[in-house]
Amino acid sequence: MNDDKFHDECGVFGICGHPEAPALTRLGLYALQHRGQESAGIATSDGEQLSCVRAMGQVSEAFNERELAGLNGGSAIGHVRYSTAGDSRIVNAQPILIDCAHGEIALCHNGNLVNAAELRSHLVKQGHIFQTSSDTEVVLHLYARSQAATPEDAIVESVTQVRGAFSLVLLTKDHLIAVRDPYGFRPLVVGELGDSTVVCSETCALDLIGASYVRDVEPGELLVISRSGQRSYRPFPSASPSHCVFEHVYFARPDSIVFGRSVNEVRTNFGRLLARETPVGADVVVPIPDSGICAAVGYAEESGIPMRMGLIRNHYVGRTFIAPQQEIRGFKVRVKLNPVRSILEGQRVVLVDDSIVRGTTSRKIVGMIRAAGAKEIHMRISCPPTVSPCYYGIDTPRRAELIGANHSIDEIRDFVKSDSLAYLSLEGLRKAVGPNSGDYCTSCYTGDYPVERPQDAEAYMQMALKLPDET
Repeated sequence: MNDDKFHDECGVFGICGHPEAPALTRLGLYALQHRGQESAGIATSDGEQLSCVRAMGQVSEAFNERELAGLNGGSAIGHVRYSTAGDSRIVNAQPILIDCAHGEIALCHNGNLVNAAELRSHLVKQGHIFQTSSDTEVVLHLYARSQAATPEDAIVESVTQVRGAFSLVLLTKDHLIAVRDPYGFRPLVVGELGDSTVVCSETCALDLIGASYVRDVEPGELLVISRSGQRSYRPFPSASPSHCVFEHVYFARPDSIVFGRSVNEVRTNFGRLLARETPVGADVVVPIPDSGICAAVGYAEESGIPMRMGLIRNHYVGRTFIAPQQEIRGFKVRVKLNPVRSILEGQRVVLVDDSIVRGTTSRKIVGMIRAAGAKEIHMRISCPPTVSPCYYGIDTPRRAELIGANHSIDEIRDFVKSDSLAYLSLEGLRKAVGPNSGDYCTSCYTGDYPVERPQDAEAYMQMALKLPDET
């Protein structure tokens, strides 16, 4: 991880029954680019066969006009990926397309399967040969080996054998299928564009293509979509909803509606409650862009302290850049953020961010602001301390690497070198997300997991952290 932030695994998009399905899918992936920047892919169906294009890099780099021209058909699915299970290679890019006795099928996945390692080991012993190190491939092997009479029944049989977090879009020659795990960890929404149906990770993708939001795919729902209509199934045992609260803290775009709530409004509420819980005398509220902006707005509104953009983000920095041969202290942060001395010099600053992972980036940012002349720096974090790794689709370090799991708040304050440090309480977090706060997973803050952890947690973390390639 290069920027000391948590990362979501991916974004998914699908559309059925539109003559420009491939082009609209590419647009939808642009809107979901924040959910994954390692690879992108599109699969299409023309009613007879499936075609697929995948590439490493961002959407703007992955598809040229010639490749898009080769993708024909009125239905398509697409994927942007940040790997949390399986390393960063083209073979792990999605959609994954296979042909088997049930016909061709392509699959995109957002989430993590906690029993993937056990299922994979069992399948390998039975002679299955895996082409990727991604947990997603397990679903397709289960599908291919199914003796069910129809492709739909084979999909039901395969998805009901996996556990964990999964929002899936699948494409056959005739159907677009959307599946959401019974806990509803990851978002998945349904929209309409004329007579066409769209499914995607966030409503911002609907906005970009001019589609209207209809509803969420319900937790535990399997939705089969064709040109002739939709059929909804409930193949999973019922479970208590456990939406990932970190979608509201950081992952989702502020202009999206996620789990029925405006992300912008929830994040602004985080800031308002943070100001009530942890007031401090200061002259200016400064967000760490971009993820701290909404909470900083709320903090400023509640506290009456003006907010100003005392840090400017360089939006043109790619995923990788050439480091100078001579060591420049903090260059990896400074190439992305630069302080505005005229705003910071001589001021008591409230510095607002969404989270602290290892603390190394926060320490560098505090140092930059101090060097720009700030008199005091009071760091405020719009969520509780992260104390446990996630097994449901977040790229989190091991517990030993999480500063909040191993140090007191005073110790973290001393490490980042701020004058004060405070986090939003768990009670405040739940209050901010609204009346259905019990429907959220907060395991990263509590260590209480709604789905049983992997049997071999260390092996799972090794795969998630992209340790040795499987060859």
